[in-house]
Amino acid sequence: MADTSGKSRGLVWLAVIAAVLLAAVVAINVVLLMKIESGGKPTSAVTLTKAKRPSDPIFVKIDPFTVNLQDDFYGRLLYVGLSLQVADKDTEEFLLKHMPQVRSRLLVLHSAQNPQKLATAEGKRELTAAILAALAEPMAESQPQLHIDDVLFTEFIVQ
Repeated sequence: MADTSGKSRGLVWLAVIAAVLLAAVVAINVVLLMKIESGGKPTSAVTLTKAKRPSDPIFVKIDPFTVNLQDDFYGRLLYVGLSLQVADKDTEEFLLKHMPQVRSRLLVLHSAQNPQKLATAEGKRELTAAILAALAEPMAESQPQLHIDDVLFTEFIVQ
């Protein structure tokens, strides 16, 4: 009788890697399509700004949270804390007012991540882009233009 557990395990890993790659390709396509539609400018509700920053940086702290990661073989966890660097008080006030929505989006996004990918610098950069894309979706009807300069990881443990 042949041992197929190795083959099954390999197929599962292949499926997980394929799903992660597919998600990354979809996210990149969405970002590129948004740029093309606006003639090179982001069309989302979030705009990355580098010009005319206030003299003191404005940070919106998001309390650390723990999520289960997508891993079929081990119960892997991600403990992450982050801050958003924003360009203006309007963005800060809006994000603070809608913090339950912000946290919910981030929890869902982070729980869909692969632990092996998050261990790399490229994986963290992709996660940063995905966070910006998740926050680009409108949270309210009368939402001002959000100006997020950067996503800063203040705590990051994959276990």
